[in-house]
Amino acid sequence: MLRIISYVTYVILLLIAQNLCAQTLSQKDSLDLRARERVLEAIDVRKERVVEEEKAKLKKEVEHIRELEDRGEISAGEARAKKEEEARKTALNIENKMAVLNNKRALVERGEEKGWEYLESSTIGIGIGNNYDGNGSRFLGVRFENKRKDKKYDRRTYSDIVVAVGFNNALTEGESLNDSPYKTGGSRFFELGWQWKTRVFKNSNAVRLSYGLSFQSNGLKPKDNMYFEKEGEETSLQTYPYRLKKSKFRQDNLVIPVFFEFGPSRRVQHDEYFRYSTRKKFRIGLGGYAGLNLTSRQKLRYDREGSTGREKIKDDYNTNNFVYGLAAYAGIGGTSLYLKYDLNPIFKEPNIKQNNISLGLRFEL
Repeated sequence: MLRIISYVTYVILLLIAQNLCAQTLSQKDSLDLRARERVLEAIDVRKERVVEEEKAKLKKEVEHIRELEDRGEISAGEARAKKEEEARKTALNIENKMAVLNNKRALVERGEEKGWEYLESSTIGIGIGNNYDGNGSRFLGVRFENKRKDKKYDRRTYSDIVVAVGFNNALTEGESLNDSPYKTGGSRFFELGWQWKTRVFKNSNAVRLSYGLSFQSNGLKPKDNMYFEKEGEETSLQTYPYRLKKSKFRQDNLVIPVFFEFGPSRRVQHDEYFRYSTRKKFRIGLGGYAGLNLTSRQKLRYDREGSTGREKIKDDYNTNNFVYGLAAYAGIGGTSLYLKYDLNPIFKEPNIKQNNISLGLRFEL
């Protein structure tokens, strides 16, 4: 009986396998034919786009030449020669790119190449079971999508991450920085943000507007076993009753920085687009920031009768809720020397006026 059941099971599995194999082959042929048709259509669309893109490039170049002529930087004869040269280059570009696309189309038609790179959006269904709509299976299906985006001919806005680190301190009214009650090396700041940078002028990258959102953390470490103590509306430095191993006051702010950036750049021309590059170029940024104080806190670590104690105190410490200031940076490429100064005092009146100041390095990643 067991042998009969085994034979019957084997026959059923064999029939199922044959059915699946036939369906898979049929589906493969069907998918290959449809995919080839889609690729051929995509290549035809790409041929039309080549002409449009090259004409758009020519139009921009002619406008640029006309502006140079209007400003007197080139003569009418030079402008005419440049326009003719750009028109000749555009015609050659169209001719060469069309030849490449026509050759690729012929290879796809003969089945020599797939041409997937020309599909704007393609899907492949992989599964086990009965195929009922040409897009996979009833029981298991995996969908892959490949999208191809053409590069924009001219990008005026870029974005990147900004990281800044360095030393922090505070300028006290009536005192010099040398008389500061805070440790110069121990007091530090950190900034992390996201910025957008937009070219101000249409045909020049000499001036850029930078703007974004940043998280700033400013730390102060008092000298001489001091810590901050809040009594009503007053916040002042007092001597701690035990020996402090660590005393740190920190403010965390969320700000919107805005800069005007100046500096040379290099125009890099490609076949289908161009970009301005500031790599290894000197630049300087002047601007400021404004935002909100998120938290103020103090961390203490001290020795008390041979044991170590810790305190983490989160309080407003009579700090100003609204923060704003001036900032500047100067450097080469993505690395700059960075200086920022809070115009708002750290603490509200009637406290002594102290303004945060920071100096460090700024990186655009």
